[in-house]
Amino acid sequence: MADDGIAVRGLTKIYKNVRAVDDLSFTVSPGRVTGFLGPNGAGKTTTLRMVLNLVRPTAGTATIGGQRYADLTDPIRKVGALLEASGAHRGRTGRNHLRMLCDAAGIPISRADDVLATVGLTPAAARKFKGYSLGMRQRLGIAAALLGDPDVLILDEPANGLDPEGIRWMRDLLKSLAEQGRTVLVSSHLLSEMELLADDLVIIAAGKLVRQGPVAEIIDSAGSAQMFVRTPRPEVLIAELGAAVTATVVEGGALRIVGADGPTIGAAAMRVGAEIHELTVERRDLENVFLQLTAGKADIR
Repeated sequence: MADDGIAVRGLTKIYKNVRAVDDLSFTVSPGRVTGFLGPNGAGKTTTLRMVLNLVRPTAGTATIGGQRYADLTDPIRKVGALLEASGAHRGRTGRNHLRMLCDAAGIPISRADDVLATVGLTPAAARKFKGYSLGMRQRLGIAAALLGDPDVLILDEPANGLDPEGIRWMRDLLKSLAEQGRTVLVSSHLLSEMELLADDLVIIAAGKLVRQGPVAEIIDSAGSAQMFVRTPRPEVLIAELGAAVTATVVEGGALRIVGADGPTIGAAAMRVGAEIHELTVERRDLENVFLQLTAGKADIR
């Protein structure tokens, strides 16, 4: 596939006196799933709407493969988007809803059945939309986004309404699409799921970029893992580890140690005869890092 990445440069949106998005710049690369994260009111949905030319920026640009969405000659075949659960006529079946979209876009109506199968809705294809659950509506919205077999997917909270099995299905689908070389940008509040799904992250708060990079790199940048140690001779062990580590006693009498890994602690304990009764590691996860990076920066609008 060609370079179909997303480039956001100096994007700004001001509503009256509120800067919903403030000089925001980031890139989304093909062949990877990029998670778009931020607290409530951070400006995520406004940003996605500007990328899709649904909202006019106050300043800055957003391009897909080097072009504005509005300038794409055949956008449905270039970009698939889901910004909210699919809105279809309540009395229309899922299959007929997609066939109508196919007809309007000049896509063979057989494509409707293809994408229904992709999202697991074939058994419900003949059911009317009014009988769809929220999770089924999300799947139908993703099916609509896939109709044009697009190179780029932009999804806002696509896991809303999905049960655990559905969330796992979503993860597998988006990963497989990225592996095909597509650009996948996903906004979500499910941080544990984003840690499993995303290759890269873009984290914003109050309309501004906080951090961008690979998931592991962002998690590692938050600091070393914490080690918890139980020993009858904590003072001796702390003295042997020296000033390079930080050790504090936590509830229950265990030592919380930052700056030394398990083998280092074990070797120090052996040297001074400090018997180890328990040694556990608490690794950083995305939720902890996200809260640390965005602490005090949330801006409820």
